[in-house]
Amino acid sequence: MDTLSYKTVSANKATVTKEWLLVDADGQTLGRLASEVAKLLRGKHKPSFTPHVDCGDNVIIINAENVQLSGNKWNEKSYIRHTGYPGGQRSLTASELKEKNPARVVEKAVKGMLPKNKLGSTLFRNLKVYAGADHGQEAQKPRSINLNEIK
Repeated sequence: MDTLSYKTVSANKATVTKEWLLVDADGQTLGRLASEVAKLLRGKHKPSFTPHVDCGDNVIIINAENVQLSGNKWNEKSYIRHTGYPGGQRSLTASELKEKNPARVVEKAVKGMLPKNKLGSTLFRNLKVYAGADHGQEAQKPRSINLNEIK
């Protein structure tokens, strides 16, 4: 019995192959979009997935202003932050946040689905979100992905 054939191979920074993916958020539901993008950022769709390594792809999301929320979440979902001072808790509804910065709604949803550690911070830097259809990564030649076809 050859014991070398049973060796588990872990990916590292040198052996990971990253590519650029383009996701169109037009008409997509926010949570479903965010969970699929988090999987792509994490690299869970690759056979060489290693939990402690950034083996995911770089993801570009366009048309973030056209993302959908079900029910009455545009008015009831709140985003809470704290200034750091006593009594400094501030909140915005989803519609108010969308008016200020449409891309921030998608960014917050994806960031909440990534690990809460240094690896999660590194993975979040691989995400680019744009409110409109124009993006600044044409030079990277991103491959377009339809999230409705992913299983």
